[in-house]
Parts: sequence; C-alpha cells; structure tokens
Amino acid sequence: MMQAVSVVLYLALAPLAGALLDGIDRKLSARMQGRKGPPLLQPFYDLGKLFSKQMLAVNSVQMFLLLSYLIFLAVAGSLLFAGEDLLMCMFMLSTADMFLVMAASSDSSPFSTLGAGREMIQIMAYEPMTLLLAVGFYLATGSFQVGEIVRQGSSAVAVMPGFLLGLLFIMAVKLRKSPFDLSTSHHAHQEIVKGLTTEMAGPTLAVMNIAEYYEMTLMLGLVGLFFVNSDPLSWPLAVLACLAAYFLEILWDNVSARVRWRTLLDGCWVVTLLTGGLNGLILMLIH
Repeated sequence: MMQAVSVVLYLALAPLAGALLDGIDRKLSARMQGRKGPPLLQPFYDLGKLFSKQMLAVNSVQMFLLLSYLIFLAVAGSLLFAGEDLLMCMFMLSTADMFLVMAASSDSSPFSTLGAGREMIQIMAYEPMTLLLAVGFYLATGSFQVGEIVRQGSSAVAVMPGFLLGLLFIMAVKLRKSPFDLSTSHHAHQEIVKGLTTEMAGPTLAVMNIAEYYEMTLMLGLVGLFFVNSDPLSWPLAVLACLAAYFLEILWDNVSARVRWRTLLDGCWVVTLLTGGLNGLILMLIH
C-alpha cells in the first residue's frame, strides 16, 4: 500500500516540485547576475501558455516519442520512490534518453539534428557514472532494492562520498547546466539556437518541460538516497542535502562557460574513474 501511495505522490507532485525548483533556479540565477528575474511561479505560467497554443508538430511521431520520453522518466522515478530495484531505475532512465534523441532526430532541422548528436555524446559521458552508482549502492548495502538501502543503520554517504561527488558532477549534464549544456539550453546564449528542442513548440514543448521536471526530481531523489537511513531524522537531512546540491548546480551554472564536447566527454570519464571507480574499488576491498 505504501508503495502505491509513493508512486501516486511522485507522479502527481514531481512536476509541481520540478516547476517550483525551476522557478527558484531562475530567481537565484537572476540575482547572481544582478537582475530582478521572473516571478517564482513563471514556469507554471509558461506551461499554461504552451498548452493553450495550437498543437503543431513537425511530423507524426515527434509527440509520440516525447510522450515515451516522459513515460519512461515517470516510471524510472516511480521505481526509485517506491523502493524498487535501483539498477532497473537506471536502465529506464537510459531508455528515456534514447527516446529524446529520436524525437530530436525525427525532423530535418540542422539545429535539432546537431543537438541530438550532442545529446548522444552527453549520454556517453554520464552513462558510466549512473551504472556505477547502482553498483556502488550494492557494494555498500548488499542490495539493489531502494527499500533495503533506506533501512540501513547508517547513511550510504559515509562509505560512498566518491559516488556522491561523481553524481553531483554529472547532474550538471542531466540538468542542462553550464558548462555542460551542449545539446540544449534554458538560456539565450546557446549557439545552436535551442538545440534538440528547436522544432518543439506549444504542447510538444510543454511535454518536454514536464519530462525534465520528472528527471530533475529523480536526480535529486538519488542525492537524497545517500543520506536516508532507518533513523527518521535522516529524512529532513536528505531534503536539506538535495536543496544544497541543487543550489551548487545553480551556482556552477552561473560561474562557468560552456566547454567543448571533447572536454565534456574526457572530463566525465576522468571524474567517473577518480570518484566512482576508486570508491567502488575501496568498497570491494573492505567488504
């Protein structure tokens, strides 16, 4: 019963939480840049305006592919918050990314096609870390089941600090923050217009935004998983850790310039090796 409630709450509240965090992101980014910024609820206003527009798609499959992207992200997050298999959650997350690439590649726009190619490079960059993350939790707790991980007597972060650092690094890619917003950007400084979202408009773009809110909540849920344990007091600590991680991503976004795709690929692999690889090796030796 609790699993069903957790899934329903995630499906209903994740887009709301994601949109609110997006509004906080815009407000903080504006303050860091010396601007007033939009209202806190601007993402909700944007979604309402997008859904009110006429449904136009560049082809008959783009909306289907984007809905598949949204559904797979929702299922991945549901697996995490229902306490199910973490490894399956990561596989569903990877599958969702492929539907996004196909949606961007389904039209003939050179900007969208270039953005899809860069998205593939980003997947190659962060995918090793996401898979190692699941392995790390298994080495630390002896289980892939999220429900068993959160029932441990101590927080996983005590023996997995390297994995947490690696996750925070690749989150900049997943959340499309500088210096890794190569395929598309939430800002106006993208040199390939809007990259893979160039040909998305109206309800199509709204679906894309909602999917990103699901993904944002999922990534922050993974951060919280490092801190939650059998002690009820660990839950508010996990929430604070998620907010701190999100603030660090916003700060990094505003003080960094975009890097080249080769730097992204090399940087993510090096960080994965130095954080997840070394931490995993230590866990193998001590268990």
